[in-house]
Amino acid sequence: RIVIYMEQFTVTSRQRTIMFIMMGIGVLSMLLTWITDSDPLHTRFWANFLLNTVFFTGISLIGLFGIAAFVCTYTGWFIVFKRIWEAYSMFIIVGLGLMLIIVAGIWGNFHHIYHWSDAHSVAEDKILAGKSSFLSPGFYTAITLLFMLVSYWIARRIRSLSLDEDVNKTADYEQYRKIKYLSAIYLPIFGFISVVVIWQWLMSIDPHWFSTMYAWYVTVSWFDAMLCLTILIVISLKSKGYLEFVTNEHLQDLGKYLFAFSIFWTYLWFGQYMLIWYSNNGEETTYFNTRIVQYPVMFWGILIINFLLPF
Repeated sequence: RIVIYMEQFTVTSRQRTIMFIMMGIGVLSMLLTWITDSDPLHTRFWANFLLNTVFFTGISLIGLFGIAAFVCTYTGWFIVFKRIWEAYSMFIIVGLGLMLIIVAGIWGNFHHIYHWSDAHSVAEDKILAGKSSFLSPGFYTAITLLFMLVSYWIARRIRSLSLDEDVNKTADYEQYRKIKYLSAIYLPIFGFISVVVIWQWLMSIDPHWFSTMYAWYVTVSWFDAMLCLTILIVISLKSKGYLEFVTNEHLQDLGKYLFAFSIFWTYLWFGQYMLIWYSNNGEETTYFNTRIVQYPVMFWGILIINFLLPF
């Protein structure tokens, strides 16, 4: 006997109003940043735009990665809230649209987030000239489009199969086997290409600085943020009568994951700092010196929030 359990979350008018108010505050804040910035290229505005885009796009990408990893490792307990991660993955196409605005700015030269996007600067800088085949508008555009489009296609396909499985499940687990096949394909795609896009999107903001641990650091930051958001949404939905199959044990497992990856994040934070500190190499220490001297509250605040608070 097969029991089909399906539920649909409906956004209430009050929730919709609150979300639009919050979005309005965000848009207004961005407009104020644009208006009050004396920089003719509005670097602060574009930096904020990039940061927010990469943060939320990262959550959507790592949500898809989480599905793929859990499916390939035969993890069963997450299926009671997997719709949440599937929903995250649908944001990838929105993230692509936002990243294309950044891409347009590189080609149209209406922002200067990336020093390497200026041909004159590259010609006068041996380091930038040496990296010009990698740090270039063409490669940036191509890798962004490739990674995001492939990720979105796989996300859409997995979600479609997952929804179909609820209604047309078969004894031979046809949909599940297809999901597992797609997941196995996506894991190496994410593992290799996500590193490249992190280098391109974020680390190349300062093209003279580099770190072999930075891509890991960003990826774990995405995973931690995704777990935090998942826990909050699960608790909120359960309080409204949804997700009845999610138990305290499931929440405890999510908490264990968050705790474990908070420790892993701290390991990477400290490892990167320690390696650069004891080598005392000028081209590396400038990264931490800038942040400790100019942004001490944010620098140490991140450590407190991501490491001390989980305890």
